[in-house]
Amino acid sequence: MRLYDFSWSGNCHKIKLFTSIISLPIEIVPIDLLNAEHLRPPFQDLNPLCELPVFEDGTTVLRDSAAILVYLARRYGGEAWFPTEPEEMAQICQWFGTAAANVNFGPALARGARHFGYPADNAMVTRVSDRLFLALEKHLSSREWLELRRPTLADVAMFPYMASAPEGGLSLEPYEAIRHWIGRVESLPGYIAMPSVVAA
Repeated sequence: MRLYDFSWSGNCHKIKLFTSIISLPIEIVPIDLLNAEHLRPPFQDLNPLCELPVFEDGTTVLRDSAAILVYLARRYGGEAWFPTEPEEMAQICQWFGTAAANVNFGPALARGARHFGYPADNAMVTRVSDRLFLALEKHLSSREWLELRRPTLADVAMFPYMASAPEGGLSLEPYEAIRHWIGRVESLPGYIAMPSVVAA
């Protein structure tokens, strides 16, 4: 099993975090995103969209962090992480959409703009982030995990860019429930931290 990885990518980190939590060894293949290695063969041959992460398991080649997480959970992680019961599965999947939209265009983009020069409308990023933080704070004020009263792929999918929001200049200090949830994820056996761009 092989993960094509950029160490500061939250989407790549989701895969490393989950495989570490379930004690699944994988080979990490670094891709130099800053020098556009992802835009050239041989990586471009794996994913013509030229995006990370990409995951290989034998002859199976997958792109997109949510798809990779689903594959890993169903093949190696067990029912608890991504159940087959329709309502429970849907409750988790809705957070994939939140991660791809609200998180991606909020805290993830704020971090990317600050440290990697991604183009961003700062006012829009702030609006998206504020709305997300308020909704997530309310959701987590009455529960420990995003869904099903236990850690699931929902938590893994949401975690990296939420935890790194301060690297984009977005304070989590007003959001006690979010900070406590971050702490619970960090306390999971097998947890690994994403490298900080700030420290780099």
